[in-house]
Amino acid sequence: MLYYLFSFLEKNYSLPGAGVFQYITFRMAMAVITSLVITTVYGRRLIDYLRYKQVGETVRNLGLEGQMQKAGTPTMGGIIIILGIVIPTLLFAKLENVYVLMMLGTTVWLGAIGFMDDYIKVFKKNKEGLAGRFKITGQVGLALIIGFTMYSNPDIIIREEVKPPIKYDRPVGFHMKGNKPIYTQDIRSTKTTIPFYKNNEFDYGKVLKFLGKGYERYDLVVFMFFVIVIITAISNGANITDGIDGLATGTSAIIGVTLAILAYVSSNTMIADYLNIMYIPDSGELVIFAGAFVGACVGFLWYNSYPAQVFMGDTGSLAIGGIIAVFAIMIRKELMLPLLCGVFLIENLSVIMQVSWFKLTKKRFGEGRRIFLMAPLHHHYQKKGFHEAKIVTRFWIISIALAILAVVTLKLR
Repeated sequence: MLYYLFSFLEKNYSLPGAGVFQYITFRMAMAVITSLVITTVYGRRLIDYLRYKQVGETVRNLGLEGQMQKAGTPTMGGIIIILGIVIPTLLFAKLENVYVLMMLGTTVWLGAIGFMDDYIKVFKKNKEGLAGRFKITGQVGLALIIGFTMYSNPDIIIREEVKPPIKYDRPVGFHMKGNKPIYTQDIRSTKTTIPFYKNNEFDYGKVLKFLGKGYERYDLVVFMFFVIVIITAISNGANITDGIDGLATGTSAIIGVTLAILAYVSSNTMIADYLNIMYIPDSGELVIFAGAFVGACVGFLWYNSYPAQVFMGDTGSLAIGGIIAVFAIMIRKELMLPLLCGVFLIENLSVIMQVSWFKLTKKRFGEGRRIFLMAPLHHHYQKKGFHEAKIVTRFWIISIALAILAVVTLKLR
């Protein structure tokens, strides 16, 4: 909104300094600052309100040190994160941008699902919360909308190099790279970025190439399948990771900074050309959203770090996981997520391994056995006697290392 206001003032009244709102980096910085103010200043008021309404966490006794002291800590604090994302984005981003609109929709959609889950747990006194099938249905529904929009919307394109002879059915760009002429066209495509691969690109449409002639007609089905898997996996991974103070919040902030960097280089034609990566027109506005996301996570961490004064609940964890997944899909870096979201992945896998092994051994030996002392993995280390603050710090360090490696993969092929 402020972008349009200052653009109007600059154009019609030549207001000094109004032109600075044209710069993505400035608007991103303002989004970060605004988000921090909302989450820290107004977050305190929301926490007091939640405590007044007795919106407290119900804690099961799992035999973890310091666990029972957390009983009654206000939950549903994810509302703070959502407000810290949505308000700055509305203020500083171009709201006609299809990428921004989809990210706002993702935030509200998954935030609403998480809110219903928390509401049932807190106010209906049902510890199970929203039935798992409804959560999955909501996640799959979002994935279908995102996938179909990415596939069919004419504004979602990539710039691809073309070689003569050129079909002039769409505008052709031209520039020199050294002494070599480069011709480009903006096209709709199911291509994405794949790490550690020579040309750094992967086309979902070619997964079924083995079927022979006409395989292209199934490219939407293949793309949708990958989108559904990625969104549900990362969203649930963030939800599982949110088990000790500050773990999911800090890890998400680190991932958010990395995604902002990846979005910026992918939306800048000169940097994309230098790095020889996919250029995605109009995706630069996602940097403003990423700034608001990082600011919201860091601001919330002010109250969520050990000892936590508030928990985000599913309202926050489902939303931030979905945001990360959809954001990566939009900048066509989703195949980097197993690396970038390594902490979420290993937490998810630890639960799958624990449950699967328990069921298998119970069926085979009549008694279930465990791989870890407790799953998810962070509880395993708690059982081993590590303080949760130490566990969180070390997981953050791992996240930073994975984030750096994810950025490096742009040139490491």
